[in-house]
Amino acid sequence: MTAIIRTATASDHPAIWRILEPTIRSGETYPLPANMAEAEALAYWLSENHEVYVAKENGEIVGTYYLRPNQQGGGSHVANCGYISAPWATGRGVARAMCAHSLERAKARGFRAMQFNFVVSSNERAVELWKSLGFEIVGEIAEAFHHPMRGFVSAYVMYRKL
Repeated sequence: MTAIIRTATASDHPAIWRILEPTIRSGETYPLPANMAEAEALAYWLSENHEVYVAKENGEIVGTYYLRPNQQGGGSHVANCGYISAPWATGRGVARAMCAHSLERAKARGFRAMQFNFVVSSNERAVELWKSLGFEIVGEIAEAFHHPMRGFVSAYVMYRKL
């Protein structure tokens, strides 16, 4: 993938929503309400403590991610991210490129590690991708996510030092 990853701007909000909406509506990978309204979803994604990026390929936004401290105070040296690729760009390396970018950005901001708090176990592609980028499963929360077709599935906590 030859995506350009840059900081999101206000003019990107409609494209970000086009990417967020199918993932939210499917209810298969993110613990967000499937009926979440656009304004609420954008407020969550573009939260004040989120540094938000978009991935563009051939002039089209095909992914978005946010970077933030995982916790406040004594836990603020560990980064956390959320990534969503456009459904029409699946399999093109968008998520890999965004994660690689986020790892570099997190290092530049002085974070010492990155942690994903809630990786849905049935999202096998994401789990394998994060593992290939050096993340380890450091915890499993049994039946933490109610998948619309598979029922209750585990969620993983994944971690990587920077």
